[in-house]
Amino acid sequence: MFDQSLFKKLQFDRVKRGVIAKAVGDFSKEKLENMPIESNLASIRVKQQETKEARIIIESGQYIPLLGLKQINRLMNKIDKGVILTPAELIEFADFLRSNRMLKKFFEKNRYQTPTLYKYSQALSKFTTTEEHIYQKVDDYEVLDDASRDLRKARRQFKTIKDEIQDKLMKFLRSPKNKPMIQDVLIVEKQGSITVPIKASYKFKVPGTIVDQSSNGQTVYIELDLVAKLNEKRAFQKAVIEAESYQILAELTGELSEQRTSILNAIDAVTMFDIIFARAKYSREYGGITPQINQAERINIIQGRHPFLVGAPVPLDFQLGKDYRGLIITGANAGGKTIVMKTVGLLTLMAMAGLQVPAQAGTELAVFDQLFVDIGDEQNIENQLSTFSAHMKNIAKIVQKAGRNTLVLLDELGSGTDPNEGAGLAIAILEDLYQKGALIVATIHYGEIKNFTKKHADFAPAAMKFDRETLTPKYVLQVGEVGDSQALWIAKKMRMPKALIQRADKYITNQAKYATEKIQFPKLAKTDDLSDKAENELRYRKGDQVYLTELKKAGLVYEDHGDDTVAVFVEHGFQNVLRKRTRLKMAANKLYPVDYDLESLFTDFHQRKMRKDLERGSKKAQKQLDKMARARRNKN
Repeated sequence: MFDQSLFKKLQFDRVKRGVIAKAVGDFSKEKLENMPIESNLASIRVKQQETKEARIIIESGQYIPLLGLKQINRLMNKIDKGVILTPAELIEFADFLRSNRMLKKFFEKNRYQTPTLYKYSQALSKFTTTEEHIYQKVDDYEVLDDASRDLRKARRQFKTIKDEIQDKLMKFLRSPKNKPMIQDVLIVEKQGSITVPIKASYKFKVPGTIVDQSSNGQTVYIELDLVAKLNEKRAFQKAVIEAESYQILAELTGELSEQRTSILNAIDAVTMFDIIFARAKYSREYGGITPQINQAERINIIQGRHPFLVGAPVPLDFQLGKDYRGLIITGANAGGKTIVMKTVGLLTLMAMAGLQVPAQAGTELAVFDQLFVDIGDEQNIENQLSTFSAHMKNIAKIVQKAGRNTLVLLDELGSGTDPNEGAGLAIAILEDLYQKGALIVATIHYGEIKNFTKKHADFAPAAMKFDRETLTPKYVLQVGEVGDSQALWIAKKMRMPKALIQRADKYITNQAKYATEKIQFPKLAKTDDLSDKAENELRYRKGDQVYLTELKKAGLVYEDHGDDTVAVFVEHGFQNVLRKRTRLKMAANKLYPVDYDLESLFTDFHQRKMRKDLERGSKKAQKQLDKMARARRNKN
């Protein structure tokens, strides 16, 4: 039994949902929820043959007659509980029984194209008699008149009585003397009685029984005395009809119940066909092919594609188990290493589930007893495990369980910790898995593991192709190549100093010792840590914020006179303050953006507006200025 978490990591759960959506019957969908992953070579080959034959039928444009299958299992469960089926349910059941006969005939016609499915169809039973009984006695809405002599007689009498009631009531409604009392010229059935609508003000003037009234109280529905006895006869005949109909439905349901075992076998058989064709329909969506299946731990994927990659993904050519049992993939991040592993794992699961795979003919996939994966961020917040700890917990389980006929997929092995320790641990894990007989695909970054891969006779290095000119991954797996993170190449393309890159290369290859000597740097001429003396000798600029030690207030510098005093704007006015009684709080270049109008700090809005108006030659502003000048002269 494969771990369910494996399905999520490799997106097989999404594959399963896709197959379920293609199934017709609810029972088929139920069974596909627990889609089995076979480990038996013979069983898998049979499943692959089933899917292949079903795909032939689909490609030929033929329609497989899966009638009445949607809720057949639910209907059978109702019968088992003693529930009488409705006419519509019986018709659906009859459709299912008919599909057994039609499937048998269908595969007889296609016996040479689909020999396996034809063989299965021979086990289908025919239920011709029961099928005919249902179709003869019911339709989608009711039991037919000809289902029995008593039912036919009761319905004929019911119609006669109903027509007589209709005639009498219509005469009443059309009578001129009754017209003022009638709300509408209608005959209405209320609570099982035939009534006429009468205005509420006349309800006591019409001989009959009030059965119901309208929501606004303006209309009452009266069963007239003149048809009361006929209504009783009508109700009696209706009860006879219902009883006789129920009896017929019970007989038909009982006939199905008597054949319970045969029908259950038929449900299983037709459900099997539904599941097979669901696999074929889904395989057709991504253009799948039937792979060769082996139990020799040998994988050979030709132009494989991950089914969920959008656009035009680069096909994957991949081998494992023939010339080497371990493949270590290196290269830049986002280069497609993880997609390679997921594609290998997912295609393996799909093949073992009887699905065709998105690849080219000649693709060969192995049947494994166990498949283990360590991919993605395994951090467990609840247990407060780091990403590395969570990965190690998962890998520890894998190491304990792995053996022969096991495929192990490890992403970023050894990452997330000290490089030296991570590399050593990764190599030990690879050795242990290899010695236990597992097939291994891993992605890594550490150079030491690359060396291990080169030297090991049963491990092969591989790299993801990288375009150094455009700095983009090519998503092509190159077996035999050793990739790197492309860090130095990218740094060079980004115009990092050449000497720096050469030094980094020497550090990487251990050809140079790190520069660890301490350098004595000379002190800077200017520093933010000014002494009181240096701060007092500082020349201020307009807009600098200062603290006035005597006034214990902050102000803005308007002008530094260059002597012992500074003009400061404080509390809406200007003051000349001794320099030694000021402290710089914040320089203007830190307080205001570049090109900020510092003069606006010391003038109000109206002053600034007038100045701008005068600068642009406003006559109105000039007149206002002349007026202000005359006012000052008159004041003096």
